[in-house]
This record gives sequence, structure tokens and C-alpha cells, in this order.
Amino acid sequence: MRRGALVPDFTVWEMVRERRECLHCGGGFILDGFPRTLGQAQSLKELMDREGLALTAVVDYELPVSAIVARLGGRRTCEKCKAVYHVTERPSKVEGRCDRCDGSLFQREDDRPESIKVRLEAYVRSTAPLIDFYSGLGLLVQVEAIGSPEEICDRSMAALQSRHAEATS
Repeated sequence: MRRGALVPDFTVWEMVRERRECLHCGGGFILDGFPRTLGQAQSLKELMDREGLALTAVVDYELPVSAIVARLGGRRTCEKCKAVYHVTERPSKVEGRCDRCDGSLFQREDDRPESIKVRLEAYVRSTAPLIDFYSGLGLLVQVEAIGSPEEICDRSMAALQSRHAEATS
């Protein structure tokens, strides 16, 4: 992870498998950042089939590379309470200090430019094939990820509600 590489499939899969009861939540569930590889997607599909569940949508957030680099490269985390800031979009009141606990803010190893480059290369190699996989299953919902978190959330909810309305009509 420090080098920007993805956590191995086995490790991630064990974490998901341990929490499989959560997939039965009456209100549904969201898996954020999972699956990231075709192998993980196929394993998830097999688990869902065994559990008698079906995915209703998979969201693909679309964002230009320059915006990804700016978002990740500007992120800072408190060493004590783990609060997250951004140097331009959500800065702390005192540079380098956490507003909540006065802890020191640091840049995670995987948010450094050299790691971001490796992460984006890993994305193209490992994650991008998921777009074809879920598109082929008719589950892909693409959402533009430009704007504030609230705008992106609103866009996401509208796209998912529209998909749900289409599926139930």
C-alpha cells in the first residue's frame, strides 16, 4: 500500500467474507472501493449467488486524472484522531494542525505523487476491466465525480433512484 500497489485479493476477500452477514441488510448495502479486480468481482458474484442475493447497481465514478491527482495529493490526515483535511478544498484552521485534537497532519504514503502514479497504473491494469464486466451484466451506473461531495452524492442518488425506477416499472 505504501508503494501505491493494491492490497492483495486474498486479504481484501477475507475481510469481505468475514462481513458477509452485512450483505443481508434490509436497506441494502454499499461496498466502497470493492471489488477492485476482476477476480474480486467474480468471487463477489459467486458469494452473492450462494447467499441468494443480487447486485442492483455498480457505480463508476468518472473523474479526469488531473482531478484525481489534485484530490489525493492534497489530502492530509491527523496522526492522532485520523480526521481528514485537504490543503485547498478543506484546510485546517492552523496549517499542519488538526482542528479537532491539535494533532499533527501528515500526507499518507499512498497520497504522494509517486504513489498516485503507481495507483493509477494499477487502476488501469486491474480495475478498469470491471467496467466491461459490470456493463456486460447490465449493472453499471456511471456518475460524474466533479464538484462538491454533496453534489456528487446528489448525482449518485439520482442515478441510483432512476435505475431503481426503471427496474421496478
